[in-house]
Amino acid sequence: MEDMNAFYEPGMLVSHPDEPSWGTGQVQSNINGKITVNFQEVGKVVLDSRRVGLFPVIETKSG
Repeated sequence: MEDMNAFYEPGMLVSHPDEPSWGTGQVQSNINGKITVNFQEVGKVVLDSRRVGLFPVIETKSG
């Protein structure tokens, strides 16, 4: 199976499709199919990019 998160880079914001209660996460690293994300509600989680595809989170500025 291919790496579904290959384009994510450190600093990008993501959400986990099966764990919405984790909140928004910030990518910490993405190396060889392992992506480390620091989620608001659960802290750092290391995910196998071949098993879960994260969703990008786009923040908009209001004003």
